[in-house]
Amino acid sequence: MTFGSIATWRMAHDGIVSSMELLGQEGTSQDAVEKIIKTVEDYPYYKSVGYGGLPNMEGVLEMDAAFMNGDTLQIGAVAGITDVSHPISVARKLSKEKFNSFLVGQGATKYAMLNGFERKNMLTNRAKKIWERRLEEINHHHLNPYDGHDTIGAISLDSFGSMSAGTSSSGLFMKQPGRVGDSPLSGSGFYVDSDIGGAAATGLGEDLMKGILSYEIVRCMAEGLSPQEACDKTVYSFHDKLTKRYGKCGAMSLIAMNNKSEWGVATNVEFTFSVATTSEEPQIYLANMTKEKTTSIEPITQDWLDAYEKRIKMPII
Repeated sequence: MTFGSIATWRMAHDGIVSSMELLGQEGTSQDAVEKIIKTVEDYPYYKSVGYGGLPNMEGVLEMDAAFMNGDTLQIGAVAGITDVSHPISVARKLSKEKFNSFLVGQGATKYAMLNGFERKNMLTNRAKKIWERRLEEINHHHLNPYDGHDTIGAISLDSFGSMSAGTSSSGLFMKQPGRVGDSPLSGSGFYVDSDIGGAAATGLGEDLMKGILSYEIVRCMAEGLSPQEACDKTVYSFHDKLTKRYGKCGAMSLIAMNNKSEWGVATNVEFTFSVATTSEEPQIYLANMTKEKTTSIEPITQDWLDAYEKRIKMPII
């Protein structure tokens, strides 16, 4: 039986590598998805997820996460959770609850504390400095406060044929307190069905949730489209529809994998992702939308990776 994992952005790559080791030892897709996302949540140089994530307008780091079991269709999610080391783990536990499986704000944080999850100040000094600098820029130069919305979304297929999906994000930098994007919303930020496949999204949540794109990709795969065909059809048709109806379309990138470990990606911005299967070694790719509304995909170069590492670790003065 084949297995594999795919996840959004270069930041997911180390987790993808670890997930393949787990899956190769007959580990479950649930554990694989959680491992991928926890690896990102722990890394302080990723500004849009977990520890090191950038805060809201008031300097508070509010995080969103979701988990879905493709066998049972159970879903757990948190929104606006604070001071919790691994929101994805809280979401996974909530997916096992018959009631109260989606918690927000203080309720989500209290649930995590009562259930023994690690309490941690997730706002790093680096993130706080970036927030302080942006406040000064806004006050002195009247700049748009909003920036950054790179969700980690992951899908895994294990050797038993089970699939899972998960997301985690600190959301839009300088967002209004209480703002929730698409990441914890079923059908928008993620969706998975082990009989078909799964999809996950990253980008501007306010626009992504207008199209329920993750569910739509899975629906298209159920009708016989390959993951790449489903991604291209769903993302680019909605990009055009939203541009026509709404006047503009924010960033949106989606990944998909079916229950044969075939995968696909579509995006309207420059987008990186990591993927591995039993027949493909872990690899980071760069994707772009073509003029023909298809997706060009090519491996990243070492020069690109070196520039990326230098950029995310640049000192904050």
